[in-house]
Amino acid sequence: MDASLPALTEMPAPQYVMTAEGRRIATYLWGDDDAPTVMAVHGFASSCRDNWVNTGWVRDLTRAGYRVLGVDQLGHGASDKPHDAAEYSMDALVNDLVTVLDTYLLDTVVYAGYSLGARVGWQLAVQAPHHVVRAVLGGIPDGRPLARLQIEQVRAYAEHGTPIEDRVTQNYVTLTERVPGNELLALVALAEGMRLGDADPDVSHPPRQPVLFATGSEDAILEQSKLLAAATPNGTFLELPGRHHFNAPGSRDFRRGAIEFFGGPA
Repeated sequence: MDASLPALTEMPAPQYVMTAEGRRIATYLWGDDDAPTVMAVHGFASSCRDNWVNTGWVRDLTRAGYRVLGVDQLGHGASDKPHDAAEYSMDALVNDLVTVLDTYLLDTVVYAGYSLGARVGWQLAVQAPHHVVRAVLGGIPDGRPLARLQIEQVRAYAEHGTPIEDRVTQNYVTLTERVPGNELLALVALAEGMRLGDADPDVSHPPRQPVLFATGSEDAILEQSKLLAAATPNGTFLELPGRHHFNAPGSRDFRRGAIEFFGGPA
């Protein structure tokens, strides 16, 4: 595949991977089949298109000589959207990515994740270290994912049209509604599922691979992200000037920093 084709700004037809639970995970490929592969995993209430295509990541990564394997996480984009919180545990989301890698017969990848995708990427690197050579984790907190989301306000809005009062929660709802294919009740279930069990990053057992952490200077989780980077033996940190949590994926500094990091020694 010619990485210079205009189709890099468009979405190819999804290729579906079946999980052990019978759920369909939508995946997308760009770039030369012989190139090293970047697995790109988006954030909560986003999608592969929203985080990685519309922001120029797929374009820049393929021009830099990489193949991109994009994933719509369960509950997002063109993937299945169950409303049962139990289907969205951290282990389930990690296992979905392992299934994708196994289906594509990929022994190793470099990993790019943002927000929820970064949190899942941390866990993938810990639980399946043989699959992840190095990782870029953008906008990853050190606390329980989506803890700031007021789930009952989202549910009341989705079911009854009740106005949302919490500003952070409204930002997530606005993002959800502008991303084609996303459903509020599926994302409510995901937020609930991520609060089951121990979903926090374990700083006593961090990834051992080289990891670049990147967070916007205006993001409320900036200091927590720096602490995660400091706790990671081969971690480095990149602050994205003038960016907050919702617009950091579009940062040119983020893309450039990630591509430079991916090209470094393993």
